[in-house]
Amino acid sequence: MKTGFIDKLISRLGRVRPEEAKAHLLRVVKEKGFLETIFNAIQEGIVVTDPGGRIVYLNDASCEFFGLRGRDSLGQLISEQVRGLDWPALSASADLVSRDMEVFYPAHRFLNFYVVPLLLEDADDSPGGDTDPHQGYVGYAMIVRDLTQTRQATQATIEDERFNALTMLAAGVAHEIGNPLNSLTIHLQLMERRLRKLPPDQRGDLDDSVRVAREEIRRLDFIVSQFLRAIRPGAVDTHPADVNAVLTESVSFLRAEIADRDILVELETAKDLPPLELDRDQMKQAFYNVIRNSFQAMKTGGILRITTALEPDYAAVSFSDTGGGIAPENMGKVFDPYFTTKSSGSGLGLLIVRRIVREHGGEIELRNDTGRGLTVVIRLPHGDRRARMLGYGGSETEV
Repeated sequence: MKTGFIDKLISRLGRVRPEEAKAHLLRVVKEKGFLETIFNAIQEGIVVTDPGGRIVYLNDASCEFFGLRGRDSLGQLISEQVRGLDWPALSASADLVSRDMEVFYPAHRFLNFYVVPLLLEDADDSPGGDTDPHQGYVGYAMIVRDLTQTRQATQATIEDERFNALTMLAAGVAHEIGNPLNSLTIHLQLMERRLRKLPPDQRGDLDDSVRVAREEIRRLDFIVSQFLRAIRPGAVDTHPADVNAVLTESVSFLRAEIADRDILVELETAKDLPPLELDRDQMKQAFYNVIRNSFQAMKTGGILRITTALEPDYAAVSFSDTGGGIAPENMGKVFDPYFTTKSSGSGLGLLIVRRIVREHGGEIELRNDTGRGLTVVIRLPHGDRRARMLGYGGSETEV
């Protein structure tokens, strides 16, 4: 930390005229304001503390990352302002320390930060400096970067690899199940032919048994086909469709289950939504999965509020339940294959939903309110968004 200018000013205070002192102080204030303007323009978060870990400065980006109020946080312990930050361990080292962290408020983000000690420029010349590794420290600087987009891109790649492996496994299992089912069907056909040659009084209950067996085989074959269709959806076959109508049909299909669980469903649709390019069957599958997840998370008498809204680039479909939400430590796992917090379940529901939504060029977002409920937002693009031109300064021009 450069202190030469301040030291010289202090040493000359007795000889400096008031107007000169005023000019020097104005210069200091101007430089301070200039530096703050620069720091607030930086996308990385900057937090400066004193040796005891109390915040003496923080820029706008750090306030946004951690949900802090700039002036209200000054003088407060950083470990109290940023919950989960092990500041004593981070400040114990005399060297630069770098860590990754996940924050859930005010937005779900993945951050990387490093903490570096701030030293007086003449600290190395002070006597006994080798006995106290923190001697000469005037504080610490914490530099924070937002890695959310990078992390999400990496997770998307990993998810695609997992999903491909899962699809191959599912196809293999379905094939192994399909072969015995075909064999059983053939043998039941042979049994039926022999039964027809017997007199009716000798058949007994065999006709009914064969019929039940054939129905169960047909049901197993349907289950396997539906499973493969869900886990490995084909290429989307999109046509202009009213998403409100698709959503209403999805809710109506589940009316019996809604009544059985005594769930109140509040459906509120926007009237200004344009037609969307949708594969109706696949989108219904996505809506079914989200609605059923909400049902299973709620107790009898729960409320599921479903709304649609028009956004600049997307039509948003929101599902908000009163099921208590998801524990913060599980938020990063909800899209993992086979992860589930339910006593019974495949753990594939939301994974399939995200796959279908992405195939439509859309996005899925989770908003968690621990103890109250979870909101799932599906955003589907409207208009022709096959390509877009990126202009100067990051502006976008639709093509």
